Amino acid sequence: MGMSLLCRVSLAIAAVLIVADQITKWIILERVMVPPRIIPVTDFFNLVLVWNRGVSFGLFSDGDPSQRWILIGVALAVTTALTVWLWRADRWSVALALGLVIGGALGNVIDRLRFGAVADFLDFHVAGFHWPAFNLADSAITVGVALLVFDSLFGSRAGRRVVTQEEPEP
Repeated sequence: MGMSLLCRVSLAIAAVLIVADQITKWIILERVMVPPRIIPVTDFFNLVLVWNRGVSFGLFSDGDPSQRWILIGVALAVTTALTVWLWRADRWSVALALGLVIGGALGNVIDRLRFGAVADFLDFHVAGFHWPAFNLADSAITVGVALLVFDSLFGSRAGRRVVTQEEPEP
């Protein structure tokens, strides 16, 4: 059985996302943040450079060197599982969401391999409260997961068989 159009398009989205993520990080690291500093862009948005050695919101960033490899392994295992799911996807919404999550996860894996941490640089804030800094890959993961949740709650039920009580035998 060959790869479906859904799968090919989703993997292409993931590949474009990985390239875009790495380009934005290269621009920030090599052009914008030389030297590292806070660059106010608007009253609610700054560019910053934060190295995240953990996961979302800096969780699990205790500095243990083996943690880098554990996080890479977990991300690759999750990406593999999502790719299997993608191979079986039968709706564009699911395929798009999986492509975003896969591309975002692999973009951050590349950072961990290259730098030992993920480069985050988008800093939104309101009334002195700063949301944890993030990057394009993180945004794609968030949007992809939100699409998956939305699809699971409100997605098309066509083609899905729901049995609410025993069906009579013919």
